[in-house]
Amino acid sequence: MSAGKKLRLGVNIDHVATVRNARGGAYPDPLRAARLAQEAGADGITAHLREDRRHISDADIDGLMEVLTVPLNFEMAATEEMQRIALRHKPHAVCIVPEKREERTTEGGLEVAREENRLAHFIAPLREAGCRVSIFIAADKRQIEAAHRIGAEVIELHTGAYCDAHAEGHVEARDRELAALREMSAYAHSLGLEVHAGHGLNYETVQPVAAFPEVMELNIGHFLIGESIFRGLGPAIAEMRRLMDEARG
Repeated sequence: MSAGKKLRLGVNIDHVATVRNARGGAYPDPLRAARLAQEAGADGITAHLREDRRHISDADIDGLMEVLTVPLNFEMAATEEMQRIALRHKPHAVCIVPEKREERTTEGGLEVAREENRLAHFIAPLREAGCRVSIFIAADKRQIEAAHRIGAEVIELHTGAYCDAHAEGHVEARDRELAALREMSAYAHSLGLEVHAGHGLNYETVQPVAAFPEVMELNIGHFLIGESIFRGLGPAIAEMRRLMDEARG
């Protein structure tokens, strides 16, 4: 596996559904957002079907599988229900994420090392069905090695701690988190894992991560949906694409 190829952008459309669900109607439509994202240069669409269905719905996943011309990255908890849904749809990629009902957003990476046996058995049918299995984890050597052992093809490194430190002006913590992301991207790549990254990235924080040659894909959602209020979804994505390409170039 070679590093340094064009960096892919996956656009997470969850929070279009959040706005829709605030009024209980059908607008704004996440499928329309997905089509606009494709046109604006997204290389894939990410959607997280949560157990409580707080944003993306089962019908949204059905629709995305029908209309997308780019790959769908289906984020899901490691539950039997979500496994059944994934096996029915067989999306291009399945990303296993930690999930707690009370959290506002995904907090930290999946604890793979402690649940290695269960997760190995959980992802095996997904791999057999042809889905690329990704594990959302912290930039931690122990978790990366466990993800590799259970048969994941991809890891997605959680960039939230880095982004939070930047937002709070904690320069030393930001630089420490960024160094860990850099080191663990290289380590995961050396094991043969494809490396993705995401969570909390915005125009200010994306370029240092995009510059890592081992990172092949960034998944960005909340910021782009928020920025689209001010500049439109297409231009918001186009600017993110420009910054990523500039950093990689």
